[in-house]
Amino acid sequence: MVYHQRKKGEKPREEEDDEECQTLAMECASSSYYKRSTSKLFTFLFICILSCSFILAPHLIFSSVPTFSLSKPPEGENEGPSTAAVTDAKAPLYSSMSNAAGAICCDRSSMRSDVCTMKGDVRTHSPSSSIFVYASQDQAVKNEEDLQHEKIKPYTRKWETIIMDTIVELDLIAKKRTLIMNHHNCDVQHDVPAVFFSTGGYTGNVYHEFNDGIMPLYITSQHFNKKVVFVILEFHNWWVMKYSDILSHLSDYPVIDFHTDERVHCFPEAIVGLKIHDELTVDSSLMEGNKSIVDFRELLDRAYQPQIRSLMHMHEHAKVSDVLSKSKRPSRIRRNVQERALNNEPKLVIISRNGSRAITNENLLVKMAEKIGFHVQVLRPDSRTMLAEIYWALNSSDVIIGVHGAAMTHFLFMKPGSVFIQVIPLGIEWAAVAYYGEPAKKLGLNYIGYQILTKESSLCDKYNKDDPVLKDPRSVTRKGWQYTKMIYLEGQTVRLDLPRFRKQLVGAYNYTIDRLKQQRSNIQSH
Repeated sequence: MVYHQRKKGEKPREEEDDEECQTLAMECASSSYYKRSTSKLFTFLFICILSCSFILAPHLIFSSVPTFSLSKPPEGENEGPSTAAVTDAKAPLYSSMSNAAGAICCDRSSMRSDVCTMKGDVRTHSPSSSIFVYASQDQAVKNEEDLQHEKIKPYTRKWETIIMDTIVELDLIAKKRTLIMNHHNCDVQHDVPAVFFSTGGYTGNVYHEFNDGIMPLYITSQHFNKKVVFVILEFHNWWVMKYSDILSHLSDYPVIDFHTDERVHCFPEAIVGLKIHDELTVDSSLMEGNKSIVDFRELLDRAYQPQIRSLMHMHEHAKVSDVLSKSKRPSRIRRNVQERALNNEPKLVIISRNGSRAITNENLLVKMAEKIGFHVQVLRPDSRTMLAEIYWALNSSDVIIGVHGAAMTHFLFMKPGSVFIQVIPLGIEWAAVAYYGEPAKKLGLNYIGYQILTKESSLCDKYNKDDPVLKDPRSVTRKGWQYTKMIYLEGQTVRLDLPRFRKQLVGAYNYTIDRLKQQRSNIQSH
């Protein structure tokens, strides 16, 4: 029996017209060339060459060779040993020739990920980790059984051999349509495309979950307007549950566990692998409709608002009930709750850490911030904390403070125009700016990188003042990732120089007060 997965009343998605590949067995390339024969002295050959030149002239003149640049950034930090080389933002995703129905088109130009497309009659075969696409009967095809065969690991850290060795490799195979009669009959017929990707690798680290997974998934699939099915390799139920709010705003359909669900799923189109632009970034120049990181954040806002409203209602109810149980003046209590909601104090959230890179004088930081005029909330997220709770805290904040680490990924939850202060320990300056500082600016945040002094690091108690660890951290990090991780990521805590840090907080406070006044003025004027 064949099951059709289509929403009620939904019309099948119309495919966009594409230029066809010149041959089914050709892998779509990003450049082409033509060979010219050298001139001969013989008159006959001269005439032939001259004739050919008239025929080939248009191709020789207008054929183009797309280029891309590669750069190798320094070693990363806790997010993983990043040695990523990235493609130029202007480099095309595919060549001018798009794959015909029944063919496979792969873009392998990026150092971050490979992406292949399959259009036509696409069928899964999970026991062999394969995806097949069948050529139509009216197409001229070769006599071979396999017209084209590609291999791909659909994970976005292509340059990291060690981690990519843990990712399942898929076989993408183009076959003759006549061979369908022997096997691969459809068990589930889908009327919308599929996107295949892996949630293996570094999944479990929130930075990687967003940078390597959620954001590339948005980049790859948002143009389908939710008319797409996600097929996941290295499937984790907890990951699907954790990001269900986001996934439901990218797809109208339940996700498929590729290896557990051994039924043959049939699709009109498939994208295997995810497109990735840069660290926690959406490059609008590469997006349909010029979508940007701001659009991605708006999607997060839509995804979490229902839960936030529910949490706010529960929180206010619990707070009022708690206070009522301790007092006999309910009307005054309700009035105090309302007054606090209307309080104009800027909200400061401190993302707290335990262990490595913790702020050891955090309690004094809280008191100082409150004296400046902030309403302070200390957030201590862990693996059990709901993303909606974190989103609620940061989305309603004016300023956040946090020490460099994976939790800084949550700057994505802040409203553009807010202040993001990242405390940068010794030895990880580049990573702090590349992974969070620059992406935060692109989101429209007022980013402040607070680089600690040597005396603010616990490393000054472990090493002599002339030790390279303190005097020249870059010389140490150049030795390799293991040194960066052991010494600077796992081996130090921070004790803030509060008078020095106070200058940053006062600046953030004044900026926020002016911003809030401007917002109120704009509301009143309307």
